Amino acid sequence: MSLIKPNRTLLQRRDVLRLATAAPAFAMGGFSAQTAMAFDAPDMSNPTHFSFTMGQAKITVVSDGWFPIPMSGQAINAPEAEKLAFLADHFMPTDEGYSHTNHMFIELGEAKVLVDVGSGSRFADTTGALMGNLDAAGIDPDSITHVAITHAHPDHIWGIRDDFDEPIFPDAEYVMGEAEHAHWMQDDLVNRVAPTEQSMVLGAVNSITAEGLEWTLVQGGAEIAPGIRLIDSPGHTPGHMSVQVESEGKMLIAVGDSLSNPYLNFRKPNWYNGFDADGEMTVATRKRLLDMAATDRVAVLGYHFPFPGVGHVKRDGEVYDFVPALWKF
Repeated sequence: MSLIKPNRTLLQRRDVLRLATAAPAFAMGGFSAQTAMAFDAPDMSNPTHFSFTMGQAKITVVSDGWFPIPMSGQAINAPEAEKLAFLADHFMPTDEGYSHTNHMFIELGEAKVLVDVGSGSRFADTTGALMGNLDAAGIDPDSITHVAITHAHPDHIWGIRDDFDEPIFPDAEYVMGEAEHAHWMQDDLVNRVAPTEQSMVLGAVNSITAEGLEWTLVQGGAEIAPGIRLIDSPGHTPGHMSVQVESEGKMLIAVGDSLSNPYLNFRKPNWYNGFDADGEMTVATRKRLLDMAATDRVAVLGYHFPFPGVGHVKRDGEVYDFVPALWKF
């Protein structure tokens, strides 16, 4: 794989903060978190990482925090009454959801691969916990050999640089899909999107072009390291990728945002969200991943699933169920 350094941009980083106030879909401070919680948080801290082995691979799920998400943006092509009834039946709020952020860290052979870099300090007050939680999990940031980016939405890439605008993992190899990179780096994209999406574009461009970064741009099927590869899963964004880990005949796929809710997306796979770039393509990708996972008994990790977000896919006729993996102490 060749290293391709992106063109620099004249966009100012302060523009991200300026435009964030005009982008309600991505400026999360206006939402009330309390309505999204089935139970109140305890006085002590809950676990922020979860480790397990799969063949020769050691996998640790590390949280970057959480953020509230308006349920009005979920299942936008569903009949409203049917959608609200489904949410109520599954003990989900109808106004505002609680979105986890589950990062996969893979140790396999000599490779130590982190999937996505979280929000840093640029998105929501309740996110940006990745670095502290890596430390709590005993993971040395300097040991990370590769960083794989599923897509360039705020909660997946805005944490790529620290508060001094330097890469948080300066010695790692950064990997992204060619199509995803090309989408965000289109000339003058920021002025060709809706005002509510401008902060997202600016943030993506400024993250991709951060000083000190060089990118390995790949196509679907590319191997990051032995046993670890990126697979195409477009729709949520034009070049969205998922990360597949395979060892000793066992397989797990970190699906990023191609599956974002373990109830809606499994039982109602034809429903798509307002923040999916191409709803129909998202549905096609989702069905392909669900069918593969159910047929081949492949485990999945959902970035926004309830922590730690790992489980299996069970087929039920034309729809599916998410079966959480057994948590072993």
